[in-house]
Amino acid sequence: MSVAAREARALVAAYTQQMFQQRSEEDLIRSARDGDGSAFADLLRPLYSSALRVALALLHDRGEAEDAVQEAAFKAWRKLGTVRRGAPLRPWFLAIVANQCRSVRRKSWWSVETVDQPFAAGHSPDPDARIDLNRALKHLNNDERLVLVLHYYLDLPYEEVAQIMGISTKAARSRTERAIRRLRPIFPLREAVT
Repeated sequence: MSVAAREARALVAAYTQQMFQQRSEEDLIRSARDGDGSAFADLLRPLYSSALRVALALLHDRGEAEDAVQEAAFKAWRKLGTVRRGAPLRPWFLAIVANQCRSVRRKSWWSVETVDQPFAAGHSPDPDARIDLNRALKHLNNDERLVLVLHYYLDLPYEEVAQIMGISTKAARSRTERAIRRLRPIFPLREAVT
């Protein structure tokens, strides 16, 4: 093999490795802080689904939820400098989404009852039970609903729930238990039919 062929092969290998190499979250944050919009999009892309699920659970309206996530993304772009070095991005972004949803709910003076809820993604085989649960969740306050959605629906550990809500891990556990206690009389658990 000639020297030129080896150099060409090495360049192709280096380019291919660079092209397929995943950039770390820290690198993406650094690039986004420098104004790289595609790096910011790469940061938020894996978080979008979770953010939309949180917004749907809190707002109960797909259009409002999508708008809230989009507005949260704009706020995140503006506040990207506040992300602590080495801290994971997901709790930080989901906290912005939750706060945006609170703002939207405060501004809304009407309530829209819809069937297209966050649990419609096949998590409950019984549509009536899903509708009953969604109605019951509407009776909880925003923080109670948020803690249940984060822990049970998004399956986040209490430590991450605590980070998102800005509380201690112990407080996240106790708020979850308190929300379940409030939910039980509103949404009585049905016995399994076998």
